[in-house]
Amino acid sequence: MSDTSKVAVVTGASQGIGAGLVAAFLGQGYKVVATSRSIAPSDDPNCVTLRGDIGDPETGRRVIEEALSRFGRVDTLVNNAGVFIGGPFTGYGPDDYQRMLRTNLDGFFHVTQHAVTAMERQGAGHVVQITTTLAEKADRRFPSVLAAITKGGLIAATPSLAIEYAGRGIRVNAVSAGVIRTPMHAEETHADLAKTHPLQRLGDVEDIVRAILYLEASPFVTGDILHVDGGWSAGG
Repeated sequence: MSDTSKVAVVTGASQGIGAGLVAAFLGQGYKVVATSRSIAPSDDPNCVTLRGDIGDPETGRRVIEEALSRFGRVDTLVNNAGVFIGGPFTGYGPDDYQRMLRTNLDGFFHVTQHAVTAMERQGAGHVVQITTTLAEKADRRFPSVLAAITKGGLIAATPSLAIEYAGRGIRVNAVSAGVIRTPMHAEETHADLAKTHPLQRLGDVEDIVRAILYLEASPFVTGDILHVDGGWSAGG
C-alpha cells in the first residue's frame, strides 16, 4: 500500500556506497528497495531486498514492480551498481568487455526505463547515476578505457535524460566519484591511492551519500554532474 513516505530504489546495495545509501534513505524516512547479486534478506519492514543481476533486463523489471507492489510508488532511483576493470587496452578480453557493458550500461538502461515509466505516472521523480571522474579526465596512472566507455556513457546520458524529462517533473543527475574507501579497494592500496587526489585522502562512503542527499533535496538541480573526487576534476 502507498503512504506518504518517499520510496528509493538502490542498485548495487549489498556493500560500500550502496549499503551506505540504503541506511541513509531509511534514516531519512524513506521506504527502500535494494538489489544486488548477493544482498541478504532484510527484516526491516521499510526495506525490501531483491537478489539479481542488474544487467539482466528481468531484474530491472522485478525491482521496480516490487517497489510499486510493496510501497505504491518510486520517487528516487540510484544507479549505483557498477564494476571497474582497469588495465591496458589491448589486455582486455571479451569477457571483461561484456561484464562492464552489462553491469554499467545495460543495468542502467533497463532499470531506469521501468523507473521513469513509473515516475511519469506520478508526475515526479529523481534518477541519480554514480560514475567516475576517470571517464572524463584520463590519467596515465590508471589505464581504464572500459570505464571511459561505460561510465562515460552514464555521464553523457545524464543531461540528455534530464532535458527530455524536465517538463514532466523528473530530474536526472550524476555523482562523479574519485577513489572511495570501499571493499573494492584492498586496504594495502589505500595509502598510495590517497596520494592520487589533490586532497591527499581517499573519499569515504559518507562523502558520496551526502552528495546524493544534497541532490535529492535540491529540486532546482537537474542535468548536473556533481564531482566528489578529492579534486581530480580540477587537476593537480
